[in-house]
Amino acid sequence: MSSSKQKTAGEKSWNSRSVGAAWQHRFFYGLIRFGGRRVAYAMLALVVLYYVLLRPDQRRKSEFYLRRRFPEAKKTMLLLHSYRMSLALGKSLIDRAVVGILGPSSTQVTLRGREELLSLLDEGKGLILITAHAGSWQTAMAALDFLQQPVSLLMQREAGDIDRHYFEHGGRECPFRIIDPSGYLGGALEMIGVLKAGEILSVMGDRMLGSDRNAVAVDFLGAPVPFPFSAYKLASATGAPIGVLLSAKTGIDRYELRLARVIRVPAGLRRGSAAFVPYVRQFAETLEDYTRQHPYQFFNFYDMWDSESAAWPAADPSNNKE
Repeated sequence: MSSSKQKTAGEKSWNSRSVGAAWQHRFFYGLIRFGGRRVAYAMLALVVLYYVLLRPDQRRKSEFYLRRRFPEAKKTMLLLHSYRMSLALGKSLIDRAVVGILGPSSTQVTLRGREELLSLLDEGKGLILITAHAGSWQTAMAALDFLQQPVSLLMQREAGDIDRHYFEHGGRECPFRIIDPSGYLGGALEMIGVLKAGEILSVMGDRMLGSDRNAVAVDFLGAPVPFPFSAYKLASATGAPIGVLLSAKTGIDRYELRLARVIRVPAGLRRGSAAFVPYVRQFAETLEDYTRQHPYQFFNFYDMWDSESAAWPAADPSNNKE
């Protein structure tokens, strides 16, 4: 969202609706069924070229992030960066469909941090997994069966979104319990119940869902960005450990799922947002490290650094205690 457009209180600056039409999605699903991943990738390369060259409105959405990640890039290089980022996003969506259409065995997922995840879960206080719009998180989540605990996702689906989740392709039931952040108290009571039962709660750490009061601004790629702090508040209230879980595409049919960081939030922190700044900052630093390693696999196509972020509670630079 450009800074020239005024944002009303509580209004999101992003949405998750797909760009393509329903028939275009069905066309790609057909390519996957009859030609496999590589055929779908080949067609994708042409489609992305069209959008990058002939749809500047779509191309600009990637430049908010790319100008931060590649501050020295000129116009031609930004065009190339936009193509590579959009192509990576398209591949992640194809891979998600591949898992649903051709089965989980079609994609190899390497998990780094397996034993540590099991150890965190064995503490008996539940486990909060904070993920981000990076790699193909749904593809990677299919690799968490070994934890042998129910997984609940805090997830909001946009009205009119036609893109299917991987489990929908085969007509299977959703393997996760979905908690709607627009529900009563933002789903807080349901989330506490999940953790009290010793189960797994997965939330996105890089975008706001539900009330915009639950955000604090910390530096990300050189400027303040509002990040939600509800997960850290839940961790303080329940004693649950937090694992930052990020995925990255590492080959044609390969992903790496990595426990990138463990965040411990002390019990009984006060209600104000300032108490959670150090822990939100840990997540932002981890995500920034990810963008250095995988610059084209961070998929936030909106202006996270909107100038109106100044209206959010800011991090106290003198508060470096973690």
